[in-house]
Amino acid sequence: MTCAIKNISRALFLAAVLASASAAQATITVYNATLNGPNESPANASPGTGTATVTIDDVLNTMRVQVSFSGLTSGTTASHIHAATPTPFTGTAGVATTTPTFPGFPLGVTAGTYDNLFDLLAASTYNSAFVTANGGTTASAEAALLAAIAQGKAYLNIHTSNFTGGEIRGFLVAVPEPASWALMLLGFGATGIALRRRRISLVAV
Repeated sequence: MTCAIKNISRALFLAAVLASASAAQATITVYNATLNGPNESPANASPGTGTATVTIDDVLNTMRVQVSFSGLTSGTTASHIHAATPTPFTGTAGVATTTPTFPGFPLGVTAGTYDNLFDLLAASTYNSAFVTANGGTTASAEAALLAAIAQGKAYLNIHTSNFTGGEIRGFLVAVPEPASWALMLLGFGATGIALRRRRISLVAV
């Protein structure tokens, strides 16, 4: 039994060391969103669907936005990130990113893809009203946007001519880091080994 406990401690310690090393080097955070009509506020019955991936590099101060969508009821008119809602994963908020839309976002279509890299310290990345409301500098706007995204208070939506307030949207949710999965799996593995050894020792007794 004592040996099993020692094995658990060693496995968890190793996992913690690996996770700490990864965290020390990690500068990339990935968020995903599922876009649809029921996620809008108010909800709608649009058949449109989409996905969004937002990748943050907090050392290079960049944000990559990738969007794929289809099945909209009418042509697109705009797309952007809104932040911050009063409550995580619900409600509405003003536009945080470039207005009237992401630069280069496909307009007048019912399906398409988008991929663009933003400089989080550039004024052109933000709605000027968002900058003013959050400290007045791009650095303070970046901090506010990243905090809203991390707290589940930011969503990406796509506006169309039929749904001027937004046809499909989704709140951004963090994708677990590989180190977190490794720590969890190592913990489960160590627990399983301990239980098996305990069963064997009980049988032997």
